[in-house]
Amino acid sequence: MSELDNERTIRIFTIGYAGRTAEEFFTILKQAGIQKVIDVRLYNTSQLAGFTKREDIKYFLRTIVGSDYIHLPMMAPTKELLNDYKKGLISWQQYETQFKEIITQRQIERHLIPQNMDMSCFLCSEAKADKCHRRLVAEYLAKHWQNVSIHHL
Repeated sequence: MSELDNERTIRIFTIGYAGRTAEEFFTILKQAGIQKVIDVRLYNTSQLAGFTKREDIKYFLRTIVGSDYIHLPMMAPTKELLNDYKKGLISWQQYETQFKEIITQRQIERHLIPQNMDMSCFLCSEAKADKCHRRLVAEYLAKHWQNVSIHHL
């Protein structure tokens, strides 16, 4: 690897599909030049996922956007943590703290090659990234890797 490769910025994106039509969602990804969508949801086959169900989104991403699809549930919260937050048993701050502990224990940065993550996009359902674990995943990786920029679509 040359010195230039070491200095190259790794551009990581995040997106949620809630509140978006399929046309809006796939247009945003295509216009951003996303090469790989990394699904960080715990569940990707629910009826609630609509156009982002596992088999459908693979096809749509390949056909419409020209990008790959990978489901990485190791970047998702545990079922228990997700349920506690959804039921209002814990606050967002508690969720965030516990989720950060989970991804630290899992050492998610060791399961990905930083250079292969350029122009990748973390997918989850939440409309906005401020209270979504996809933001926490991106920020965690940015702390462990060099030259990472994060963009929320």
